[in-house]
Amino acid sequence: MSKEKRQMSLGAMLFYPAGEHIASWRHPQAEADKLMDFEYYKRFIQTAERGKFDLFFYADEVYLWDRFESGISHANTIRPEPFTLLSALSVVTEHIGLAATISTTYNEPYHIARKLATLDYLSKGRAAWNIVTSQADEEARNFGKEKHMDHSERYERAKEFIDVTQGLWDSWEDDALLFDKESGYFADINKLHNLDYKGKHFSVRGPLNVSRPPQGYPVLIQAGASDAGKELAAAKAEVVFGPGGPIENAISLYEDLKGRMAKYGRERDELKILPAVSAVVGRTEAEAQEKLAIIEGLAPVRLGLDLLSHFLGRDISDLPLDEPLPFIPEIEGFNQSKSALERLRQMVTEEKLTVRELARRFTNRKSVVGTPEQIADYLEEWFVKGAADGFNLVFPHLPGCLDDFVDLVVPELQRRGLFRTEYTGNTLREHFQLQRPASRFVNGRS
Repeated sequence: MSKEKRQMSLGAMLFYPAGEHIASWRHPQAEADKLMDFEYYKRFIQTAERGKFDLFFYADEVYLWDRFESGISHANTIRPEPFTLLSALSVVTEHIGLAATISTTYNEPYHIARKLATLDYLSKGRAAWNIVTSQADEEARNFGKEKHMDHSERYERAKEFIDVTQGLWDSWEDDALLFDKESGYFADINKLHNLDYKGKHFSVRGPLNVSRPPQGYPVLIQAGASDAGKELAAAKAEVVFGPGGPIENAISLYEDLKGRMAKYGRERDELKILPAVSAVVGRTEAEAQEKLAIIEGLAPVRLGLDLLSHFLGRDISDLPLDEPLPFIPEIEGFNQSKSALERLRQMVTEEKLTVRELARRFTNRKSVVGTPEQIADYLEEWFVKGAADGFNLVFPHLPGCLDDFVDLVVPELQRRGLFRTEYTGNTLREHFQLQRPASRFVNGRS
């Protein structure tokens, strides 16, 4: 695609079912009683598909946040299981990609290879996998462990997990199934391959009992911003969900990630970088600010303090609210999200925020607020200046914020020639202009 015709990609992210804000269920327009209702998710994804989004991304966790009482009493904590939901949603959509978070720490490669391959078939080539290593001890205790695996070991396991999963997807060559009723041959045995993998974390014979997925491999997504996460992304990911933040930081991360790819034999355009953007849209600036004020008033102070404590890895609820945090968070030895802790460190050291301000900032993601034209200006600047290949949109509350973006911002992006007016492909790889990978067992790759 020529530079003049370059267009951005858009993902619609479901962080919590009622919206990205941890107390989004309280919003006056929220439909909190429908969070386990299929029709609710059907409406969300069909709205995103009406907006020609590349991808619907369902962010998942395998625990309930009960470290603090407020996590149960005030937070948005329930969510459906992703494979069941995405399989159902594949039937009521035609074009939009279907992605979910799947932990490499609390799953096994054979299970995930089989489930993702099946989803790719059910959706006719629209499946994607957001690869995470998980971050909380609460998850560990749901899987027979007391403590979460060490950060470096989690990423070591993740890389091995992906290698095994891709190997299993290659079990059957694309033309291995014959279905020859006259001869009686169902498959060509010479085109079925055992993986026979033996590594530090996994020993997997294979082959997979699902034939090679329509996309070859479902699209691989990664979001870790630590050094280990960046290396995993450069080696394996095809889409990266970036953290957002100042445009200078985003440009630096963009170049950092793409600059690491050559040592893995990859070209820069084999990876799409989509920073997170939370957009609050109004038909006027005043209307947008009024919407933002409602969102920022959703979380009780205690919930904000507990969320901040969670990401710091220590309870700070007894600290004076209107004084600065009395310590600098230490990254060394920290075993939760290191990228989140690094953002906190920057707030503490550079902005000198009080505990109350830190909690408020961490509870309310910094949003782009304004008219459709102002939101489009922001996205266009990032896209043109080399900070993004597109954006992973998060919505402070649902369904209203998604409706606003699709109805107001998407037409403005289309008017500027920055975003598609119609889908031109059928698979998610086609949306992202990614090549279908060849099997390792064909043409001398084994």
